Amino acid sequence: DISKDDALSHIVAYSVFNDGSIRDYQLKTPQWTVGKNFDDTGAFGPWLVTADELPAGGAGLKIETRLNGQVVQSANTSDMVFDVVDTVALLSTCFTLEAGDVLVMGTPSGIGLARKPPLFMKDGDVCEVEIEKIGLLVNPIKAA
Repeated sequence: DISKDDALSHIVAYSVFNDGSIRDYQLKTPQWTVGKNFDDTGAFGPWLVTADELPAGGAGLKIETRLNGQVVQSANTSDMVFDVVDTVALLSTCFTLEAGDVLVMGTPSGIGLARKPPLFMKDGDVCEVEIEKIGLLVNPIKAA
């Protein structure tokens, strides 16, 4: 088990992850995991930023998602539901965390499914996820 006091010493770097969801599969069960585990639905990068270059736990950074240049999510990493320290400590009680493991921290509010009307990405769209001091991840959307 990793204590909360020791959790950040286990973080080497941060990056950007775009967890594209396959909504029609995701809505088949009350647990959304199945819609998040298709080949090619999770983009990661474009690089790693070492933990010593960022605020502790990656807190206080602006995070923004744009779809075709329009801002669809804008938040701060300090407002995320789960923080890095608590997540590392909790997961270490359930799993063996090993060097090289990647933890994905979730998404800010504003997902397309929750909008009225819903907003879904389609073939030809471009989705950008940017986290201050970390970088910009650009994903062209292609139909399967």
